[in-house]
Amino acid sequence: MRPALTPQVLVPHAPRAPAIAWWHLTGNLAGILIALITTLLIAGCANLPSEKYQFDPSKNEWSGRLALTVHSDPPQSYSAGFTLQGSAEQGELSLNAPLGNLLAVMQWQPGQAVLRQGDATHRYASLSEMTSAATGDTGDAALPISALFNWLHGQQHAAAGWSADLSRLPEGRLIARRLMPLPTAELRVVLDQP
Repeated sequence: MRPALTPQVLVPHAPRAPAIAWWHLTGNLAGILIALITTLLIAGCANLPSEKYQFDPSKNEWSGRLALTVHSDPPQSYSAGFTLQGSAEQGELSLNAPLGNLLAVMQWQPGQAVLRQGDATHRYASLSEMTSAATGDTGDAALPISALFNWLHGQQHAAAGWSADLSRLPEGRLIARRLMPLPTAELRVVLDQP
């Protein structure tokens, strides 16, 4: 025997308002704002073509960004804004975080070097000793700040284990690589337009 079919009664629903629900509008508005902010942030980080860098080999002050990668296990990377002034004999290197906070100041002159990090001050006998301590590299091929001055003047300079590619210096870019001793390392410098 088949079950009896009961007629279905359709109850009309109240007509929907033609306006978009407020949450839908604010959801779309929030999405649009997020997309706009994301686009602006990405655009702010982009490297837009700018004027050609004006290479000046007589200059004794530079600023820009630097990145040091040490290919150890695990790899270590450091990056900072910098201002470098003076010479290999007497000078100053200031390092800044991406948001502009001062990370460290290195100052040196014959017979002494000083590293300031926050409230701490450390004294060293030489620039190379200070650089080794600051980067944690106890080898003979620590970050070659002395050679960096020659490289920034466009001159090849021997530095223990390091070689520099100066071919892009007219564009404000310098790459130096440490091949020995291990672990290898790479220093990238991008100079600000004067």
